[in-house]
Amino acid sequence: MSMSVCPVNVSVRNSTGLLELNRPKALNSLNPRMVDLITDALEKWADDPDVHRVIIYSSSPKAFCAGGDVRLVREEITGGSYKAGDKFFLDEYEMNNALANFPKPVVALIDGVAMGGGLGISAHGSHRVITENALAAMPEMVIGFSPDVGMTWMMARMVGEPGRPIPALASFALLTGWRFSPADMLWSGLATDYVPSEDLGEFMDTVIAESLDDALERFSTQPTGESELAVWLPEIEECFGHPTWADISAALSECANAEFVELVHGLMRDANPSSVVATVELFNANLEVSSLRVALENENAIGSELRREPNFPEGVRAVLVDKTRDAEFTPSDYKDVDVRTYRTILS
Repeated sequence: MSMSVCPVNVSVRNSTGLLELNRPKALNSLNPRMVDLITDALEKWADDPDVHRVIIYSSSPKAFCAGGDVRLVREEITGGSYKAGDKFFLDEYEMNNALANFPKPVVALIDGVAMGGGLGISAHGSHRVITENALAAMPEMVIGFSPDVGMTWMMARMVGEPGRPIPALASFALLTGWRFSPADMLWSGLATDYVPSEDLGEFMDTVIAESLDDALERFSTQPTGESELAVWLPEIEECFGHPTWADISAALSECANAEFVELVHGLMRDANPSSVVATVELFNANLEVSSLRVALENENAIGSELRREPNFPEGVRAVLVDKTRDAEFTPSDYKDVDVRTYRTILS
């Protein structure tokens, strides 16, 4: 009889709580069991005087975490039920909030892909340590969904090399599904530190045996290459710092940099128009809220609506099930999307 493999290995070594993501065949995509294991560990360790810090890392060299397992959610929906999906997302958002409010350092070691829910279990921690293999994105537009796991809140408030939050940058990244390189992650503030992949094991051992500060001082360095996001910042602020998709679209049509406009159109070619319109409303609503918890509630409200539209199962089918990227979204034209649906939900 084969034994089931635990998808999150939970342990404590020398005052360090360890959460090893261990679902490699699914690129550590989060399922309900993983969310429960992480949440339970955080609750236990928050008040445990013998646990001084937490490290979240992957057992697989291929990925940190590729997101939430939305294929499972789609299966439920096509079977006629929304109950399991609704519970999964609510539980996931509780976990995100617990991470953001955890009273001790949380160190995420990102040595591969971190998408969607993978950013939700890393970006809210105190330290996001990346390697040259790191790649981050919020790719919800192409699956008929909306950005969640608190990233509409966190991305708008992160401070990197520019020394200030840049909401337009967050709007651009969320709407285009921009793939952050290691240089992009550090420049924008999505990551806090860089350690070469070959040193990551020794870095982790030093955190556990000595201290986080000692490990950072010994192994932290800078990646090679410049941030492409930094190059596009003037155009991003010009075009994406607007409160509605209609305004953003108008700004893009008037942008003098044809190369940037072509880039955006290419990145958004497969986006669901309803997701885009809803996300702009969600993002701007969350610029005004006072806490991550409220932002997560807004994300859940919009996400619940989009999951009940036919575009979500269709988008997941095209991208993650059949992998044909031939989704037929309805409506297919931005001008036919009724923005009032999403404004009413957020009001």
